[in-house]
This record gives sequence, C-alpha cells and structure tokens, in this order.
Amino acid sequence: MNPKDLLKKYLEFFTKKGHKTIPSASLIPQNDASVLFNTAGMQPLVPYLLGTKHPSGKRLVNVQKCLRTVDFENIGDNTHHTFFQMLGNWSLGDYFKQEAIEWSFEFLTSKQWLNIPLKMLAVTVYEGDKTVPKDEESFNYWKQLGVPKERIAYFGKDNFWSAGDTGPCGPSSEMFYWSGEGEAPKVFDPHDEKWVEIWNDVFMTYNKDNGGKLTPLKQKNVDTGMGLERTAAVLNGKKSAYETELFQSIIKKIEKLSGSSYKEKIREMRIIADHLRAAVFVLGDENAVTPSNVDRGYILRRLIRRAIRYGKLIGIQDYFSAEIGKVVIKIYGDFYPELEKNQLSILSELEKEEEKFALTLEKGLKIFEKLSAENDMISGADAFLLFQSYGFPLEMTQELALEQDISVDEEGFKEEFEKHQELSRTASAGKFKGGLSENSPETTRLHTATHLLNEALRKVIDPEIKQRGSNITPERLRFDFSFDRKLTADEIKKIETEVNRVIKMALPVRREEMTKEEAIKSGAQMEFGAKYPDKVSVYFVGDYSKEFCGGPHVENTKELVKFKIIKEESSSAGVRRIKAVLED
Repeated sequence: MNPKDLLKKYLEFFTKKGHKTIPSASLIPQNDASVLFNTAGMQPLVPYLLGTKHPSGKRLVNVQKCLRTVDFENIGDNTHHTFFQMLGNWSLGDYFKQEAIEWSFEFLTSKQWLNIPLKMLAVTVYEGDKTVPKDEESFNYWKQLGVPKERIAYFGKDNFWSAGDTGPCGPSSEMFYWSGEGEAPKVFDPHDEKWVEIWNDVFMTYNKDNGGKLTPLKQKNVDTGMGLERTAAVLNGKKSAYETELFQSIIKKIEKLSGSSYKEKIREMRIIADHLRAAVFVLGDENAVTPSNVDRGYILRRLIRRAIRYGKLIGIQDYFSAEIGKVVIKIYGDFYPELEKNQLSILSELEKEEEKFALTLEKGLKIFEKLSAENDMISGADAFLLFQSYGFPLEMTQELALEQDISVDEEGFKEEFEKHQELSRTASAGKFKGGLSENSPETTRLHTATHLLNEALRKVIDPEIKQRGSNITPERLRFDFSFDRKLTADEIKKIETEVNRVIKMALPVRREEMTKEEAIKSGAQMEFGAKYPDKVSVYFVGDYSKEFCGGPHVENTKELVKFKIIKEESSSAGVRRIKAVLED
C-alpha cells in the first residue's frame, strides 16, 4: 500500500466513525511558547483537550505536519525523521478507551482497511504508578478482541504520554508490528527493536502543572497518533520509510547528483533527504521562517547546512539543495498546496543559504582540521569562531569533533555566544518555558490582551495592520504585526491608553461558532497565513473586537486590570513586535 492510499484510508475510516476532517495546523505553533515547532498532532488542539468547545465537534481526524529536533543524532537510522506526518483522531469528551481500542483494531486488521494479520501485532498498556492506576481496562479490551495475553505487555513511563512539561496527559496503549525475519515470537518483548511501534492511543485524563502535579481534566479525551512514514514502511515490508515512495525520488536524485549509490552511502543520503525535506516544509509553511542564528531560523539553518556538508562528503560538487527541493515539492505539493504556492521562495532561500555556506565551508573545515590536530578539545572560543566566522552551527562542530574522537567546550561556547549576541539559550534545544499549553490564569489573561492590542493597533495606527504571530508566557505577551516603521513614543502611549480604556469598560467576552465564510463576512480578524477549518469559533470582546480564535479567554475585560507596553522593536522586514505585560 502506498502512503497516499494509507492516508486516504485513514481519513475515510474515521469519517465513517463520525469524525470531522480538520486541516493540518502550521508547523509553527501559534500562541504556544512551549515548543519552537509543532511536535505532535495534539499540540494545536490543547485548548480543546482542556475543555474549550471545538467548532467542528467532539470527533476530529486529520494529518498534522510535525517537526522534532531532539532526534538529530538518530537521523539516518530506520525509524527517525526530523519532519514527519502524524495521522490522528481525537475524542474531545466523547468516546473513550473501548471505542478507541476497538476502532484501532478494526482499522489495522479488517480486510476492508489495512488487513494486517493479528499474528503480526502486539500492544502495550500502562503498568501504573503511585498516582495513576494500572490500566487493566485497556488490557481486557485488547484481550476481548482476540489479542493473546502473551502479546499484551504492561509497560512503564513510555506508556504515559504528554506533549511537554505541562498540559494534558494520560496513560496510553501502543500498537507494534513485527518487522523481523520469520514468524513473530509468541511472547511480546517491547524491548525488542524488531517490534516497531505504529500507533498510539493516549487516554488524556489529567492536566500536569509546572510542579508535575496531576489533576483530573474536566473531560476525558482520546488522542491517537499513527506516524505515516513509519506505518508506510512496515506495511510495504520495508526496513525504513526511506525505501518508500515518500523518499525514493529524493534518494534517486541524490544518487544522480553525487554519482554514488544509496547502498554505499545509506546514512549520508538519508540525512540529506531527511534534512532538506524538513527544510522545504519549514520554508513553505504558511508561517514560514528563514535561516538565521536564532530560534526556529537556527534549526532551519542547521538542517540545510548539515545536508550540504553531507552532500560534499559523498561527492556532490555543485549547488544542489534547490534541486532536491524541487523533488520534495513534486512529491508532496498535491496534498500540501502551500509548497507549490511558495515554491519560488522555498527554492530561493535554499539557494541563498547554500551560497552563504559554500563561501566559508572549505575554509572552516581547514580551520577545524588544524584545531583538532593540535588539541584534544575544541575550546569555546574556537567553536564560536567557527560559528561566527565560518557559519558552523555548534552541533556541526560537535559532530566533526566526535568523528575525530575529541570534545567541544560547549559551556565555553555559550559564554562566548552570550557576549556577542542576545540570543535565546533555547534555540538548539527547541523549547521555551511556559506557554498557552499550560492554560494558566496568567496566560489566559494575556491571550485576551492580545485581542485588545490587535484591534487597538488598527484603530490608533493603521486599519490595514494584520497579526503576524504571537508568543505568550505567564510573564508577558509578544505580538507581531505587519507595519513598515518604528512606532513613535506618542503612538505607543496612545495604544496603551486605548487598550486600558477598553479594559475599564468591563466588556464581556463571548464565543460564537459559525462557518468560516460567515466569520469573514462579519469582519472577524484572522491571523495572516493561518489555515482555518470550515467551521470556526470567533471571540467577541463586547462590540469592540471580533477575531478567529480557539481560546482560552477571560469572561470580562476588567479581569485584565492594567496593560503596559514594555518594548517595541523590529521582528523582520515589514513586521514589528510589541512586548507587553499586565499589572495588577
């Protein structure tokens, strides 16, 4: 079964089970500071898992674009990918364990759908801990469906799932496919890597706070995930998704450009294919970022430059990233039209980044070779020199050092880094603290404040201003908007005054569901470039503002007390940024 058919069947199956198909959210999280990229299908749905009503109902299904940066060192093996597509279905306070397990089993084993023999499958359920009970209920449901008890294993922390340090979470039941030679063992050993996880049913029943404390959610949810890449591989009898239609055209192009064969350069070609596929999706996203030395741009730069280095290692002489980019767009553009729409800018950014790196790569490698020959450690100052003068991300220097069996003074690099630039310490780790995912009263108040700020900018400065992004922590809000010059001190004061005027009016905040077309006709504001389903929720702040949004919000503007702008600055070309706080 090819990946497109798998995707089509999944959506069809859950549509027949009463689920509404919703579009993939942007790779770039909106109003969520907990991660740099969406790393799981559930992340864009956190407000709804916490109790906000979703405009499309209680049963949802989609394929979500995801990107994870924690597995860089594993890229090149059979199962890890930086960018991947997560098939997911959700119950928002509707069905629970029995239906989720029965439908997972039906989709996997019935002849109409995937027709996987039961003898090829095994499952895990949560073994329990001091707080959460042993999941005997799920064990019994699987057993009733015909899964032998020897193929059902109780497992520990891997079967308790959450998307981050805080937010909705719960025990899970994972499904595995036997990928080894010959018949699957009678007794399931979840530590045996020949058992490949293909699906995960998460029973979200708790909310985790900053201290790690679990409290029951007001509704029980089901959050499931099936990785398209991994499942396509096992269903086609392949060791890896790199051998499926998702990657084969890319691999063949790399072979042609390098003059090398995939069998001889498996790891290198997989890294190039993985990284440039991920880069294309980041560059083609509706909230695209470009390569830089900060945050998401840093991750993007790291992906492109690591691919370029491996390209040189296998013999590619000319610029090649845009050539690979064209192949990626051809494979995925029909399902993700934003790639075709943004093709020119994607290819242009790849070419520019490759040109920049090509100018310094050979010189930087020579400097590294000299340093590694003379030292058993690359100092922080030298690592920073390679970064600042030759464009080597720290992780590239670390990888080169590992190949030479020497180390890098990472702490020293960070000290040098902070001396020269005020960059986020979290760029390479991919995380910030806090965020809307924690759903605290502080982030809820600040989220509502962004709606007032959004409207105040249009009323005070320019009615054509559009939101270009936001980032909220419990301490402050950050709001990006389209405008081509610095605001004056007088303008900033007027914006502050306008927001505080509305706060003092004690306006009620209400939510209404309507079709996307009705919302647009009503004049509701939407974020530039964001995708919305056919049915949306619109938040009204009295008669002052109306905006597409998933919440959460306060009930009355008086809860905000006092609004204060602490900084106004440039975000990027044609985009300004305001940072603000609420004072009691």
